[in-house]
Amino acid sequence: MYVKKIAIVTGASGGIGQEFVQELIKEALDEIWVIGRNKQRLFALKDEFGEKIIPVCKDLTDRADLLSISDLLKGRDLTVKWLVNNAGTAKMAPSTDLSFLEIEQTIDLNCKAPITLMNICIPFMEKGSKILNISSASAFQPVPFINLYASTKAFERNYSRALNKELKSAGITVTAVCPSWVDTPMLTKELNGKSIRFPGIVTPEKVVKKALKDAKKGKDMSICSLYVKCQHINVKLLPQTLTMKIWLHSIKKYL
Repeated sequence: MYVKKIAIVTGASGGIGQEFVQELIKEALDEIWVIGRNKQRLFALKDEFGEKIIPVCKDLTDRADLLSISDLLKGRDLTVKWLVNNAGTAKMAPSTDLSFLEIEQTIDLNCKAPITLMNICIPFMEKGSKILNISSASAFQPVPFINLYASTKAFERNYSRALNKELKSAGITVTAVCPSWVDTPMLTKELNGKSIRFPGIVTPEKVVKKALKDAKKGKDMSICSLYVKCQHINVKLLPQTLTMKIWLHSIKKYL
């Protein structure tokens, strides 16, 4: 009996997610399930990359949509070789400016959805399967004015690294991908009428290629640039009160 090898990519319709699709299409996979809310963009991926692409139009902040992915997997002869939890949301603003809906949706999409998808997919994984959770360099320290986003990414990073230990005996690798600024449509390019400078900004291609390479090496964290490596070292050596001051100094002209 033939067992299909599949990848699942959330937030696949643009930016980092689309870049993952472009790289995973080169792997020995039968199908790549692309999950997102925009049906038109998902089918555009199928048009671009071919019949291996399986569009799955779901809103991962909707509990019923999220849990329905389990039903799609059940009863099929398949193994999940790659799960890429890329879908996420962010807003640069004072925490008190966030609406209750924005708070709920950010936590649902950045925290609840990836954990739920991991628990759904792990029973369909085997030795050598990989999970990639797209965290952020903002996970390394408290970050005022993108506080909620950074906090959810710290949660995702810590959860991923701990789960990697838990799944070691099963031969499943979990990697937290921690880029700094990535040049995607999600990135806010202007705040209060001022263009924002992004030191150390990288392309989605660089993030994705390094993430796949690190996952194959069994690493629990992927850092794709010297800028972020230095940042990671700095937050270990310097008091958090100081690293927050440095951050605030870098963004004060935008506030």
